[in-house]
Amino acid sequence: MIDVNVHLSRWPFRRLPLDDTAKLVQRLKSLGVTSAWAGSYDAILHREPSSVNARLAEDCTAHGDGLLEPVGSLHLGMPGWEEDLRRCREQHKMRIVRLYPNYHGYTLDAPAVGELLSRAIERKLVVQIVAKLEDERTQHPLVTVPPVELEPLKDWLTKRPLARVVLLNALGLVRGEALSKWAAAGQVWFETAMLEGVAGIGVALKHLPADRLLVGTHAPFFAPEAGPLKLKESDLGEALRRQIAEDNAVKVLDWS
Repeated sequence: MIDVNVHLSRWPFRRLPLDDTAKLVQRLKSLGVTSAWAGSYDAILHREPSSVNARLAEDCTAHGDGLLEPVGSLHLGMPGWEEDLRRCREQHKMRIVRLYPNYHGYTLDAPAVGELLSRAIERKLVVQIVAKLEDERTQHPLVTVPPVELEPLKDWLTKRPLARVVLLNALGLVRGEALSKWAAAGQVWFETAMLEGVAGIGVALKHLPADRLLVGTHAPFFAPEAGPLKLKESDLGEALRRQIAEDNAVKVLDWS
């Protein structure tokens, strides 16, 4: 199983049981995870994305045990994100970058989003956009962050049809027929971390093509055990289960 939604380092507002990289890697491996796309919680509030990405790359190398795929973070509201993007690709050999628009104070209709997607295509980078990280009801009262308004992204996907975008923690915000419209808008994928309800994957696949669904756990914020359980509780069959658990993620990263 490939887990496309993992973070390393410390969640800023409380300690999490698996916020030690080595322990998280060990747990993911015990659950059958063969690769985990890992960003850093430090990217949410720290002011120097370049140092965050450097530490993340070092952590993945030192403690990843071959499991962790480092995901660089960009702050499109700060000057110099273009240089951070270059370093992610050229210096750290990253294949994925991650955005946190709601924590960084910009919207998806910002011109920088279109510019990033163009540069990501040129550099064959997958872009992950974090729709939300925490339920608003449990957020710290001094740091309340609403979910990202995703709709403006469709316009960019139409203008940048080669862009590859993975929306993280978005399935609680996008449901039903809306999933079909997103699939038609461009090369966009969803993952399962905030997919709720019994047999949730089967329900989502009534509207979302199977090749647009990936597995995410949102670990360590959520217990990673939920990822494989969601695959088991829906009657998918082995071929479809394997496609969602692994094959789709492999194809997202394959630009050949």
